[in-house]
Amino acid sequence: MAIADLKYVLSIFGGSEVSEEHQNELFKEVLLMTLARAADADINIQAAEVERIQEILKQHTGDDFSSADIRVAARAELYAEATLVKYLNSVYKKMSDAHRAETIQALADVFRSDQSVSVLEVDFFDKVAEALHVTPAQVAGLVAGDVN
Repeated sequence: MAIADLKYVLSIFGGSEVSEEHQNELFKEVLLMTLARAADADINIQAAEVERIQEILKQHTGDDFSSADIRVAARAELYAEATLVKYLNSVYKKMSDAHRAETIQALADVFRSDQSVSVLEVDFFDKVAEALHVTPAQVAGLVAGDVN
């Protein structure tokens, strides 16, 4: 995946639409951006977090991401035009409820990966949840009709 350009997220941020057929690509980009920035939320990207992000990305997307992909997506320079929260606020309407729920649940998994959740991580989680407009039920993984 040529993720470095983040073309779907950036095109929506610029006012473009994303077709239904490209929604999965948008989800992958949002998930990568969110999880990568999460690794940097406490200003300390740890190898365990990067490895866990790689596992989570593979689990949710089926794609392999290198540690370099994750570290590049975490770089603050990528967000010079706007913060991650602004990007998420601009794309959440284009994402399915399931993709938004998966993103927030994956974010929680990343923060749990190093056995210690910092105040900065909690604050980041809350801001992402608000930007994605996820409900408390979605945060908890409750989906109507789902018996798992």
